[in-house]
Amino acid sequence: MALSVFLGMVGPWQIVLIVALVVLLFGGRKIPELMKGLGGGVKEFKKAMREDEDDNSKDDSKKLS
Repeated sequence: MALSVFLGMVGPWQIVLIVALVVLLFGGRKIPELMKGLGGGVKEFKKAMREDEDDNSKDDSKKLS
């Protein structure tokens, strides 16, 4: 819910400004490395969430037995 409120407040010019600031701060060469790191972090987070859900479903099935 909070994300949708935030995205509703951010317009196209604000997004352009944010992207421009990122390019100025990190430079064009660092951005692919940053995105690779961000993607790896998201991948690890999803993996941990799946493992947690699997553990929870195993615990639930043990309780029902």
